[in-house]
Amino acid sequence: MIKKVLDFYTKYFAIWVIICGVIAYFRPEIFTTIEEKTTWFFAVTIERFLPHAFRLEKGREWFFALTMFGIGAILQLDDFKNILRTPIIVLIGSAAQFTIMPFGAFLLAKLFNLPSEIAVGLILTGSAPGAMASNVMSYIAKADTAYSVSLTTVSTLLCPLFTPGLTLLLAGSMMKVPFWDMFIYVSMTVVIPLFIGFGVRYFLGKQIQKILPIFPAISVTFIMFICSYVIAVNKDKLAEVTGIILLAGIILNIYGMLGGFGVASLFRMNSKRKRTLTIEIGMQNAGLGSMLALEHFGNQAAIPAVIFVFICIITASAMSALWQRWPVGNSEY
Repeated sequence: MIKKVLDFYTKYFAIWVIICGVIAYFRPEIFTTIEEKTTWFFAVTIERFLPHAFRLEKGREWFFALTMFGIGAILQLDDFKNILRTPIIVLIGSAAQFTIMPFGAFLLAKLFNLPSEIAVGLILTGSAPGAMASNVMSYIAKADTAYSVSLTTVSTLLCPLFTPGLTLLLAGSMMKVPFWDMFIYVSMTVVIPLFIGFGVRYFLGKQIQKILPIFPAISVTFIMFICSYVIAVNKDKLAEVTGIILLAGIILNIYGMLGGFGVASLFRMNSKRKRTLTIEIGMQNAGLGSMLALEHFGNQAAIPAVIFVFICIITASAMSALWQRWPVGNSEY
């Protein structure tokens, strides 16, 4: 019974993100207070046992690290073996991930002449790795879920280098981009917790089998909080968001999905992988984008990432629901 509830909660995470986002807009103090309390909690408990170099200063940073821990805990050795079995298509998908979206975001920022902070936020969002939510969407869409997991895992492992590097390349002329600070920050909040979670799953194995459904639910909960917190601290600025910023986010999302489908078609992938790459490229880890923006560029820079969360959830959910009605074959690459 509990497993069914957790599976339901995880599967329909998009609904909870939207509900919490609405609550955060009208009652921002709920989420800002939670952030303050958790910052204090982690400061006086967990962090006192860690070396200074491994400390995270804010509650939201710990939330994101725990999100990645939860994701790492549901990864299996077979997920990494899949990467080695199909290195070419994983390489193609990863290359598409870190070219289509960041350069598309850069062109849109220039086309719409966006303010510097908003432009950097949009580019940062485009330079983020694939979202773990894309794995759920690929499953619902009856796409190649194993391929989706492989792509998301690889792009997540590469993001400490590529996310700040692409942001520096494309946005360095707009604002100062602290590459090494971002590299360390992403490593601390993404890669290290991911591997710790994977290690726990790998070494404990059967001992934690019964509680595995908890980990995706934990990740969903913390992502909901991070997105809601960004909305809470940007309530006044969100009210001033112009149609151009919203339009830029919508175009970037649609362009990413079309780009993913186009790359898959160019390399003659089967229908399931076309669906996977469409979803994977169109969805970004905007939670990470918003965290990086808050930490290194200011609250306003996080706005494009939060807007993109809602856009890509809605479009990916719609595409997944549509594709679910039309199953496709399992022919090989």
